[in-house]
Amino acid sequence: MEYINAKFVSQKISKTRWRPVSSASLQKPDIFATGSWDNEDNKVSIWSVGELSVTSMEDEFEGDPQLLCDYRHGGDVMDLQFLDHERIVTASSTGAVTIFRHHHNSQTLSVAQQWSQAHSYSCGSAPCTGVVCNSPEIVSVGEDGRIILFRADHKGVIRTIDNADSSTIHAVTFLKTTEVLTVNSFGQLKLWDFRQQRNEPSQILSLTGERVPLHCVDRHPNQQHIVATGSQDGVLCIWDVRQGSMPFALMEAHSAEMWEVHFHPSNPDHLFTCSEDGSLWHWENSTGTDTPSFLQGGRNTTITSRSTVAPHSINQSLISSWLSSDSSKGRLETTNMLPGETMSVNSLDVLGQHLVCGTDGEAIYVSRHVPV
Repeated sequence: MEYINAKFVSQKISKTRWRPVSSASLQKPDIFATGSWDNEDNKVSIWSVGELSVTSMEDEFEGDPQLLCDYRHGGDVMDLQFLDHERIVTASSTGAVTIFRHHHNSQTLSVAQQWSQAHSYSCGSAPCTGVVCNSPEIVSVGEDGRIILFRADHKGVIRTIDNADSSTIHAVTFLKTTEVLTVNSFGQLKLWDFRQQRNEPSQILSLTGERVPLHCVDRHPNQQHIVATGSQDGVLCIWDVRQGSMPFALMEAHSAEMWEVHFHPSNPDHLFTCSEDGSLWHWENSTGTDTPSFLQGGRNTTITSRSTVAPHSINQSLISSWLSSDSSKGRLETTNMLPGETMSVNSLDVLGQHLVCGTDGEAIYVSRHVPV
C-alpha cells in the first residue's frame, strides 16, 4: 500500500478510532485516539496527522502521527469510541466505563465522568469488553454477561440487563436508536430492544455446529439488517437479521482470531478486518463478473452461502451487494494492507480514504490513500 506511515509508540495498542468529521464539510480526518493494553501504565492518547509531504531536508514523510496529549488509564483499554467531537468513552479491564474530554485549546485530556465498577462479579470486578455510543446514549457489555445503558451527563445507570448472557459478551453495536446487537463466546448474535421491559433478547442468531466465539460485530451503515461478524477461527460472517437464524454467508478469512470488522462508513461495498495473525484485510465486493470466485492473493476460495432468502422475496433495489441473490456471480477481492509480517493487529478504523490501525508490535499504521 502506498504512503503508509508506521509510528512506533512503545506501547501495545488495543484500540484506535478516528474522531468523527462532519459529513457536510469536506474536512479530512486529522485526529484519532488510541488506547493501550498489557503495559505497566496504560494510556488513552490523542494523535494528529498532518498533510503528507516530503521534506526538502530529509528523505522522509512529514505525515507521521504526532502525539497531542495522553492520560493514564486504569486497566487495559478494552474498547474506545468517540461520543462526539470532544468526548471519548473507554471500556476497562477493571470493569469501569469512563468518559474523557479532549480540550482542544490546551491539548489536554481529563476525566469527565466515570462509572467505576459498572461490570463486576460477586467477588470483584469483571472486565468491560465493549462500548458503543449513540450520543447521548452509551451501552456497555462485559465478561459478566451484563448489558448496561448509560446517558452522558447523567450520573446513574439508565438500564441494566443482568444475566443477559451466561457467557462473555465480546462486542456490541447499535442496530437502531433503541436496539443493540451483541456477540458472545457461544457464537451467538443477540438483538436487544430497550423499549421492551423484559430482560430477554428479541432475536437470537447463531453459528451452527461447534460453538466458535464471535469477537466483533459491525452493521451496514445504510441497511441496518445487514451485519458482519468475525470469529475466533478467523471466519467472516455476513448476516441478514430479518431472515432466518443462521449467517447468510461464511468466508474463510484469517488464520487466527478476527479482532475487528468494519464496513466503510460511506462506501459499504468495502469492508475491513484485522486479526491476531498480523494481517489487515481490505475486502472489495464487486458484483457482475461471470466467474464465482473469492480472490485472495491470487488464490480462489469458496464462499459458503447459507442464504435462506428466496431470490425475489425482497425488493431487489434494497438488496446490498453483500446479500445479492446473484452473489454467486460476484467477486470478493481481498488485499492485505500491511507490509511484511506484523504482530497481532488489534484494532482498525477507516474514515474517507484514511485508515489507522494499532498492533501488539507497539506500532500505529496510518494510510491516507485507501482505494474506496
